[in-house]
Amino acid sequence: MTEYGRGPGSEPWHPADPLYGDQGWGGQQQYPQQAQYGHQDPYGQGQDQGQGYDPQYQQPHPPQQHQPQQYNDPQYGDPSYGGRQQDQYEQQDQYEQQGQRPAYGQQQPGYDTPGYPAQQYDPSWETGQASMPYGATPADPYGGQNPDLYGTPEAYPPPQPPGRRQDPPEPVTDWETEAAEEERHPFFTGGNGDDDDDEYDDDPAESRSSRGGRDRRGKGKKKTKNGVACLVVALVLAGGVGGIGYFGYQFWQGQFGASPDYTGEGSGSVQVEIPKAAGGYEIGNILKKAGVVASVDAFVSAQQRNPKGLSIQAGVYTLKKEMSAESAVALMLSPASQANFVIPEGKRNTWVYEQIDKKLDLEKGTTQGVAKAKANDLGLPDWAKNQADVKDPLEGFLFPASYPVAKGNKPEDVLRRMIARANQEYGKHDLQAEASELGLKSPLELLTVASLVQAEGKHKQDFDKVSRVVYNRLKPDNRQTYGLLDFDSTVNYAKGESTLDIGSVDKLRQFKHPYNTYYIHGLPPGPIGNPGLEALNSAINPTPGPWYYFVSVTEDETLFAETNEEHERNRKKYEEARKSGQ
Repeated sequence: MTEYGRGPGSEPWHPADPLYGDQGWGGQQQYPQQAQYGHQDPYGQGQDQGQGYDPQYQQPHPPQQHQPQQYNDPQYGDPSYGGRQQDQYEQQDQYEQQGQRPAYGQQQPGYDTPGYPAQQYDPSWETGQASMPYGATPADPYGGQNPDLYGTPEAYPPPQPPGRRQDPPEPVTDWETEAAEEERHPFFTGGNGDDDDDEYDDDPAESRSSRGGRDRRGKGKKKTKNGVACLVVALVLAGGVGGIGYFGYQFWQGQFGASPDYTGEGSGSVQVEIPKAAGGYEIGNILKKAGVVASVDAFVSAQQRNPKGLSIQAGVYTLKKEMSAESAVALMLSPASQANFVIPEGKRNTWVYEQIDKKLDLEKGTTQGVAKAKANDLGLPDWAKNQADVKDPLEGFLFPASYPVAKGNKPEDVLRRMIARANQEYGKHDLQAEASELGLKSPLELLTVASLVQAEGKHKQDFDKVSRVVYNRLKPDNRQTYGLLDFDSTVNYAKGESTLDIGSVDKLRQFKHPYNTYYIHGLPPGPIGNPGLEALNSAINPTPGPWYYFVSVTEDETLFAETNEEHERNRKKYEEARKSGQ
């Protein structure tokens, strides 16, 4: 190829030509051993040596593979590339005026490439462009022998002269189409998802995609959608900042701020139940729900400030509403507020039933009726169920302890707690094995012995000896009582009384009742009260000894005897002590 105006040239190459490619328009050498095109005159017209293309007119073309060219023109055999020099601009004017160019069939000077023999130049491989007026119909480079491939729509466009060359258009990247795809969701558009291509179409020239020809949304529409998205993001950020601020304030209040608290001693009355092993925060929550204190933190702080605050026990407390935390702690430490129901050791079930009715504000006899009707459903062990002649199956199982009993509780629930506590304590022993070792038939008989020790023994220090008296009298071959227990406590239980004057022995032996030990041999059918742990331990571990009788003269003195004669002497001492008021 040659510069425009420096010699005749051929039509632009068709892509099917074997030498199609960049032949120097980019200002590059065709062959490594050749100089720039400014040093050669491929058409023999002469050029200024050393004159190359002006870089500003260089037009880039896609890189092509270079193949060796063979020229048949013998005039190109001179390796010196000699030729006459002509002004390229004059020659350009010449061709523009004549409007013609040399025919391709005409021989033109050639050259001999180093390493190649001189060859005849083949004009069909010419890569230059003829100097001809633009707009004129180009001659058929193939002499009519071949079709004009450059006239087809898919033909490669001919190169332009240096003066008319333009930079190729920059590729259009459809960024906005991709951006528009990201905003199709109704959440960002603020609508129902329908496109409105006619609204806010600020740039009609860009309303179609250069690739797919699809309609694109107007810029005004996108701005509206972007505004909605920004508004949503701003609202989310504002909500997050507000939430952080709120929780931060709450944390600061909890750590450094004063906890809400009432003032004064409060008013009204309310009962609260504190469960076993409850800590300060659990107690505070219970009091807050009941309306006693204003906040849990205020109660915990007051409890920690009080030296005895941590000694608050489980149970039922009668308190007031809207009390200051400090007043609530002080009242809970006072016995006056403790509404727990305490069962003393040795109390009978009849007394327990009456107290439960009073605590729950129930009609008299309600709890006793529930105990009788649901005796086997309240948690009794199997060895205590369905025993013949037992006056009350629950006797001995309402364990002496403190129980939370408040208004609103059901009698059966209260009884279940007491029986559960008894099972817990009795379960610490192997009652069946211990009863067999002592010559008893069942754990119920061992529990009955414990109830007798609790009822007959006036002082705990005497329980072990009293237990031994019981077991000695139970021996059927003993020569003192002959298997009779002769305990006044059993007569009182049978009659539902608690008195010392039960009558003469002769009259007592005539009182026929399964619990009257003046009448029956051996143990009564069941316990006659609810023994405590000390009485139970004494029944299991009696002190060895020969005693058959005992009498408590005073609170500090109990006299034991082996024979009835000795026992009568001790009774006289007891009568004298009663008369003197001891």
